[in-house]
Amino acid sequence: MVNSLSSGLRRIVVLGTGGTIAGRAASGADNIGYTAGEVGVADLLGGIEAPAGVALVAEQVAQLDSKDMAFDVWLQLARRCAFWLAEADVAGVVITHGTDTIEETAFFLQVVLAAGKPVVLTCAMRPASSLSPDGPQNLRDAIAVAATPAAHGVTVVCAGAIHGALDVQKVHTYRPDAFSSGDAGPVGYVEEGAVRRLRDWPQAGGASKIPEAKAGATVRWPRVEIVTSHAGASGALVDLLLQERASGVAEPVRGLVVAATGNGTVHHALEAAALRAQDAGVAVLRATRCADGRILPKPGDPLRDAGALTPVKARIALMLELMETAAA
Repeated sequence: MVNSLSSGLRRIVVLGTGGTIAGRAASGADNIGYTAGEVGVADLLGGIEAPAGVALVAEQVAQLDSKDMAFDVWLQLARRCAFWLAEADVAGVVITHGTDTIEETAFFLQVVLAAGKPVVLTCAMRPASSLSPDGPQNLRDAIAVAATPAAHGVTVVCAGAIHGALDVQKVHTYRPDAFSSGDAGPVGYVEEGAVRRLRDWPQAGGASKIPEAKAGATVRWPRVEIVTSHAGASGALVDLLLQERASGVAEPVRGLVVAATGNGTVHHALEAAALRAQDAGVAVLRATRCADGRILPKPGDPLRDAGALTPVKARIALMLELMETAAA
């Protein structure tokens, strides 16, 4: 490892978690029939030139398909990010990640880290074995963002665009430019290694809020489920969750996110069930299914709303809220 303090170099730490960017298929022409998480992060950095004055450090945190992302990996990532960000000579952290849940991981890290330096997640829509892989350019761009002076907060870099963790969503199933920041728009773009910023970097938190457990225990994540409001919706799934909760299962549902239509509207049958859940002590939050916009609350709304958060991000926010309440 380069002794950057003595050499005058700044370090950028690249944490690997697997994903398509580390995927491999039997044929270079196959961009969908690959196995994710096969190439190590150190190998992904092969052939990528560090920016001037920067040394790259690789660390493998996990090696999985991001559809299978787990809470313990989030904790490992948060702890490794906090460790490296505290090092004086570390300019920032880059995380290689699968596209399917990258927006969830980014949101989690934005909430729990006091990221006064940049934490940049990047990915690929084509595997490393592709005839035309997009991962190397995305990784190069992410490193450029992490090396940018005064950058901070958590972002996602893909196809030359820099997305804030609060706004980013995967919006396409296979296109290399698969992400959007909705009506908020991207933070900026990476153009031939240079960052062109359009708006402020994501706000850095005031203090780290990484979930911790008491000595000898493991972190207990409250169970929060998502149900969707749609034409002909019923409250059957919610009532089943309440029955399960009443039966004394080991991990009863503690929170519920309703993926609502439009401006937070919910089918009357599902809303009635959600209110029953709320009366039974389950925390309930509405989040809109719409890709753009936010829920504008009305006086007297019986169920809380998640504002601009998507259902999957609202779930994470509610989980962390319930954990804080339990720890108080």
